[in-house]
Amino acid sequence: MADEIEDESTAAEQMPSGNKSAATRLLVRTHFRWGWWSLLFFLSLGIFLESMHGFKVAFYLDASSSTRRLMWTLAHAHGTLFALVNLVMAAFMQAHADWPRRSRAIASRALMSGSILLPAGFFFGGLWTYDGDPGVCIYLVPLGALLMLVAVFQTARSCSRFSIGS
Repeated sequence: MADEIEDESTAAEQMPSGNKSAATRLLVRTHFRWGWWSLLFFLSLGIFLESMHGFKVAFYLDASSSTRRLMWTLAHAHGTLFALVNLVMAAFMQAHADWPRRSRAIASRALMSGSILLPAGFFFGGLWTYDGDPGVCIYLVPLGALLMLVAVFQTARSCSRFSIGS
């Protein structure tokens, strides 16, 4: 699925300026699709985590697993949040089809990448823990967070270009 997203994002970037609406529709569709599927995935992860809690699964509830529990809870929460942000981004792109292509492409790629890296860093950081510390994959979290900031900055900056009524 990530390859498909990358292909659509690249295809949207390379469209001539006359096809701006086609490029926008492609990115809107990509963010809507990504948002809804990742929302389903991360909500399912949350239900799975709650089930492990409810069934008192030792692997998840032991005192030695508190780091794992925290990391997986953060993966679920951030993944769900970023799924919703992708849906908002799709709606924003749809409402503002005249958003400059370069800025839009940077925001789109940064949002998609951050939506993968940040929750994955938490999840895999909790999968392999060392003496109460998360595993080395936790280093994906700051990179994902930085990409999310880039996406939000590009989007916020573009908002200042639009009038209230547009």
